[in-house]
Amino acid sequence: MDKDQEDMRDETAAWPRVGMRVRLATELRLTGRLVAVADTGDVADAGDVAAGDADDGDADDADEVAVAGYLSLAVGLEGTVERVVENRDQGRAVREYERLKSLLDDFGHQMPPASRAQLADQVAALEPEWAAYRRRGPLVKVRVRFDNGFVLGDAPAGCLTPA
Repeated sequence: MDKDQEDMRDETAAWPRVGMRVRLATELRLTGRLVAVADTGDVADAGDVAAGDADDGDADDADEVAVAGYLSLAVGLEGTVERVVENRDQGRAVREYERLKSLLDDFGHQMPPASRAQLADQVAALEPEWAAYRRRGPLVKVRVRFDNGFVLGDAPAGCLTPA
């Protein structure tokens, strides 16, 4: 294995990690409503925002004014990972599979044949849920501060690549 392949393997072994430089792998288009934030950090009333943006300044027309837009972040935009949250929520069936499989592996040889066969059947019945969990893997979300100042929070790690 050459040095580049070894570096790539090391880079993806702990993917992603805090402080890592990353790049957007796909264009992100975020849509929404603009909401003012007060000096206290509280979100201002949506009517206040609409009233401030209305052409004629009439507060009665504020409900009719919709303030919306979108932000597009281009492929290749680089930033730094600030936080990584890994959710390993297994669900009841996966936890039960792990418990029964461990019991069968550790104590199956000591069990009566009928009990061992019953336990093996229970493990086999839970195998599809276990396989689906293994294929899916843990859900990893990241917070990235891009070089242009934008912050993308709770983004799936799959939309990023190492820079």
